[in-house]
Amino acid sequence: MKLEVLFIERANAAPGHSWIWWTILSPTIGGLIAGIGLTYFAPAAAGSGIPQVKVAYALRHGKVTVRETIGKFVLCAIQIGSGASLGLEGPTVQVCAGVSSMLARLARLGPQNTRRMASVGMSAGIAAAFNAPIAAVTFTLEELIGDLDQTMLSGVIVAAALAAVVEHSILGSNPVFHLQANYTLTNSSSLVWYAVLGLLAAIVSVAFTDSLLGLRAWFRRLTDVPRWVHPAIGGAATGGIASVALALFHLNGIAGDPYKTLTLALTGKMTVTAMAVFCVLKLASTVSSYSSGGSGGIFAPALFMGAMLGGAVGYLDVIVFHHSADSIGAFAVVGMGAVFAGIVRAPMTSVLIIFEMTGGYGLVLPLMIANMSAFALARHWRHIPVYEALLAQDNIYLPHGGGPIDPPDNEPVPVMTVGAVG
Repeated sequence: MKLEVLFIERANAAPGHSWIWWTILSPTIGGLIAGIGLTYFAPAAAGSGIPQVKVAYALRHGKVTVRETIGKFVLCAIQIGSGASLGLEGPTVQVCAGVSSMLARLARLGPQNTRRMASVGMSAGIAAAFNAPIAAVTFTLEELIGDLDQTMLSGVIVAAALAAVVEHSILGSNPVFHLQANYTLTNSSSLVWYAVLGLLAAIVSVAFTDSLLGLRAWFRRLTDVPRWVHPAIGGAATGGIASVALALFHLNGIAGDPYKTLTLALTGKMTVTAMAVFCVLKLASTVSSYSSGGSGGIFAPALFMGAMLGGAVGYLDVIVFHHSADSIGAFAVVGMGAVFAGIVRAPMTSVLIIFEMTGGYGLVLPLMIANMSAFALARHWRHIPVYEALLAQDNIYLPHGGGPIDPPDNEPVPVMTVGAVG
């Protein structure tokens, strides 16, 4: 947040028309710094952080190096603070897994328990990043562990709870988003539009995933330009898109903190045109920032795109059925979970995380309809989830169901060299 104030927010507020060039230049410079660091210091700190933790869990018995932990912390903060269209939540998972890995080595734990510590770190990271301990547990089960290991589950639950308690003591116990009212399903006829929202969320999810993978493959073929320059190219594209958003609507969210603009959608204070355009612009900017080799996650962009898409569909509900304008905010809330479910493919987490982030449970049925529709359709159209597809581009294929059988605890932890992934 301090770096955002120092870089991208200052660039946006530059006098005259110079803000346009500064808004483009800021994420470009941030991408250049991150590219140099990722190429020469910590290649494993590239990407969102979730694939790296999955690799560490499945292939390295939970070992996350100090270098990639520090590199992720520093380079991700610089790149996002300068205006990259990426999220902090995935990187938080990798950093926390790195901390848990360091603790495991300090305690001289065996390979099996060291591997379990990776799941503890992931759970703690999600709980702290989203203020959502229950969703942190389900995400760790869905995305990392893959089966119900009671020993791991107990550690995951304790870590998520402690992370939430510590965060509450510092930031308070309020949910991430402060809504003016607890939205509920007041008209059953709106369920038609929630089903439509699930369909559109699946389309957006597949478009995002395919675009991200396609552009990432293109950057990998771009051998005439040094690899450390690639994130700067993505940063320049992101800055240009952010300039368009600022010029058209005088709102940011493309580069810099997305939650302020996202909250406007959740409270129904944005026009339908703005939300539809922001959904497309966020998709393009996130693909540019991520595929060029940047360091940052896709959780926050997925929630942003979902809120914009849902709010736009909410306007249709108001216009066609003449329902209350509160429907716009309710649809934005459901849209967050639907796009998250379509991209990340964690259906249980996609429902629970929205409950915990908004503090409202009145949209259970719409959330389940939209989220499950988006999840099922996205999985039908694109069988391989985004994290597995990213690893496949790096020729890394993880065993299904949580990785290989661990060696006995008295055997040393093997050290494997795995290049930049994700």
